[in-house]
Amino acid sequence: MRTVKIVLLTVFMFSIIPTEGSTSGPTLLTSVLPEDIEPEEGMTEEVSSSDVDWNAVMDAIIQVESRGNARAVNGNQVGAMQITPICVQECNTILKGRNQSKRYTLNDRYSVKKSKEMFMIIQSYHNPGNDVEVAIRSWNGGPRYSKKRTQRYYERVMSEMK
Repeated sequence: MRTVKIVLLTVFMFSIIPTEGSTSGPTLLTSVLPEDIEPEEGMTEEVSSSDVDWNAVMDAIIQVESRGNARAVNGNQVGAMQITPICVQECNTILKGRNQSKRYTLNDRYSVKKSKEMFMIIQSYHNPGNDVEVAIRSWNGGPRYSKKRTQRYYERVMSEMK
């Protein structure tokens, strides 16, 4: 069963297999969450703090992905951040692994706030070093992104941040 899950999750965007430098244990998030996102009950504080303005990064991604349209639909990608069902499933897998009761639904992708929460959960797991470039590229190309294939996306997001 676990093998089937791993194959299904890697097919599209995010896998449940930790990437290099990530942790599978409980870490999270108040130091990584932007000011406008409240930590959920049961989330523990990450040891290191982040100087990254994640709101600026997420707002730039939103502009590139949907031009700010929370109702945007492109195939199975929906919402302001164009979140896929696999991404929702990955967030729920991460939360389950952290013994947290919070779960996201496919409809949560239409909420900008919940989309940003999912982004931060993905980043806290797959990007524990809080690297902005990794965050942007992996949002577009998954945790095992190709620099070449994500270059144009990375440049577009960075230009929105200026």
